[in-house]
Amino acid sequence: MKRVAVTGIGTINAIAHHTQEFICSLEEMKCGIGKITQFDCSDYPAAMAAEIKNFDPEIHFEIKIANRYDRFLQLGIVAARNAIADAGLEPSRDWRDNAAVTVSSGIGGFKTLHREYGNLFKRGPKAVRPHLIPMMISDMASGAIALDLGCRGPNFGVVSACASALHAIIITTLLIRNGLTEIALTGGTEAVIDPMPVAAFGSMTALSPEREEPAKASRPFHRERNGFVMGEGAGVLVLESEAHARKRGARIYGYIEGFGMTEDAFHISQTDPEGRGAQRAMRGALDQAGISPDRVGLINCHATGTPVGDLSEISALKQVFGDALPLIPIQSTKGLVGHTLGAAGAIETVAAIIQAEHGFIHGMPNLENPDPCCENLRIHKETVRHPFSVVLKNAFGFGGHNASLIYRKEAE
Repeated sequence: MKRVAVTGIGTINAIAHHTQEFICSLEEMKCGIGKITQFDCSDYPAAMAAEIKNFDPEIHFEIKIANRYDRFLQLGIVAARNAIADAGLEPSRDWRDNAAVTVSSGIGGFKTLHREYGNLFKRGPKAVRPHLIPMMISDMASGAIALDLGCRGPNFGVVSACASALHAIIITTLLIRNGLTEIALTGGTEAVIDPMPVAAFGSMTALSPEREEPAKASRPFHRERNGFVMGEGAGVLVLESEAHARKRGARIYGYIEGFGMTEDAFHISQTDPEGRGAQRAMRGALDQAGISPDRVGLINCHATGTPVGDLSEISALKQVFGDALPLIPIQSTKGLVGHTLGAAGAIETVAAIIQAEHGFIHGMPNLENPDPCCENLRIHKETVRHPFSVVLKNAFGFGGHNASLIYRKEAE
């Protein structure tokens, strides 16, 4: 079975416009959450989001191209370009001939859909722009990136709500392991800070109702957590077979060693309070990687800041890791970048890879009062220096989708 290496990482999110900035922002625990500026949210159930500020599409695209791409497509392409540059790949070389692209989105081009519905109802069907469909469908993240870079290998999107990006990484690992491609770009992108999604998630009481203090909005593991904060952004990884990476002399960050995928079959949107599906996903990832729980150096949790979700994940971790859990650093990155939905698994995997590479664990600055379920667990409020090599990453989505992944840093 081919070993799958990570050779490039790219991201754009609420605290960084590129990967190098993300390194510093994570270490400094920069928080990208603030009051929504993309629309007037006065009458909406939530007022906070993790927006990407000062993003100008015309810096990255010709005006004609920018106007044909929804924001989620623009962000995905920017992250993909960042990733191939990080991997040392020239956009014009023959690596593209059978390069796969599997960059997912949980929701797709909702901003464009919302705008065009307005055109339809105000001005009639002839006012709907001809590019609406390719601007909004989720699979176009992979299609637009392939078009931008000239990649001609396997190409598709994976849609499993907030597990989408981690599922994309896992399925792409399988493509490479089974010889269907030697190199791929994979991850997720999302940009739905828009009236309807905020209203809809708010009506489910899933969003934090905090309206004044950003530090009190997204607080995973906090005793007084009250919902998640929507974020936007993209994360893309370059994956290669180890042989392909070695042949071209690539720098290898580390390897995707194992994964697990399960379904709760419990509720359409609520997680299983006992985390039974999550337990099976984590155990599957550890077993496939051949790694015992006590060898994990960091757990980057899904933890969104919802009352039931965080409790369920901690309960599952306690069942899987047992006595080893209090010795392993645990974190959620969502308190910094918000919950980026279908992109979360990729942006947070990039965050975990960065931390392993640079030997630190970013803190959770808003966690001044941890939930009792976290008693005796190793959750840092401040960033700490901590060398480690093995990460467990979780991502869970509406519909009961569970994904867990084991990443191991390249030995020095």
